Amino acid sequence: MSTKHPVIAVTGSSGAGTSMVLESFAHIFRRERISPHMLEGDAFHRYDRVAMRERIQQGDNGKQSPISHFSPEANLLEELEVLFRQYGEIGNGKTRRYIHSDEDPEYHVENQPTGSFTPWKEIPEASDLLFYEGLHGAHCDDRVDIAKHVDLCIGVAPIINLEWIQKLHRDQDHRGYSQDEVVDTILRRMPDYVNYICPQFSRTHVNFQRVPTVDTSNPFIAADIPSPDESMVVIRFADPKGIDFPYLLSMLDGSWMSRPNNIVVPGGKMGLAMQLIFTPMILRLMDQKKRAL
Repeated sequence: MSTKHPVIAVTGSSGAGTSMVLESFAHIFRRERISPHMLEGDAFHRYDRVAMRERIQQGDNGKQSPISHFSPEANLLEELEVLFRQYGEIGNGKTRRYIHSDEDPEYHVENQPTGSFTPWKEIPEASDLLFYEGLHGAHCDDRVDIAKHVDLCIGVAPIINLEWIQKLHRDQDHRGYSQDEVVDTILRRMPDYVNYICPQFSRTHVNFQRVPTVDTSNPFIAADIPSPDESMVVIRFADPKGIDFPYLLSMLDGSWMSRPNNIVVPGGKMGLAMQLIFTPMILRLMDQKKRAL
């Protein structure tokens, strides 16, 4: 952790729905005039799209061990830890971007194919903090400890059926995969999901878990994703000390406390809840940064 150069990480599996978190933080950064360096976890995948497909095929054929994007082997976790540590120490470090599609700006700037990485570049020194969104923001094993370098770590973990529905719709509608391909990916990733994704939510400072109030018992036939108004969100604080729960309850109509460290809010209030919760936390980090510098 660092007072001079804070690191914020949002962690969740593919299809967890971290876009609302990014949107909420973007509002906070813009309103408070904070300049973050935005970092996508995909930049630290070990393989590009073609190489990853070949490696998955080798695992499916029994030529190598099974692998998924959740696997430590498939990611440059040592390099990610180095970046977090170095940024916390000096506000700098090397990173890159993964080109998802030809709509990405880097596709045109770098003149590289989709599914590849841009060259490694130094982070501009003008950033106020590092903001990471990806799969391994709170990863810890016997080789690396990424979580210890994070000043504020947020977990996004909708109940599993909802997560699958969101992934099915995203990958089919926006990435061109068939349902069978998406289901194969879900099944392949399950052991790594259990071993490497779930444990991270015990190391986060705040977790958001969206729970639908409509039937999602068979996610593979769901015609659409449950809307925010068709869900509730359970927010869990690892350390509730200092959290102004009476204020949150008064500002978030329809919310209630389910445990001393849990507040439940209507799904449509999730974005507002994030801004109410994280604005004072971020301002505290910025105040500490100002004092340290």
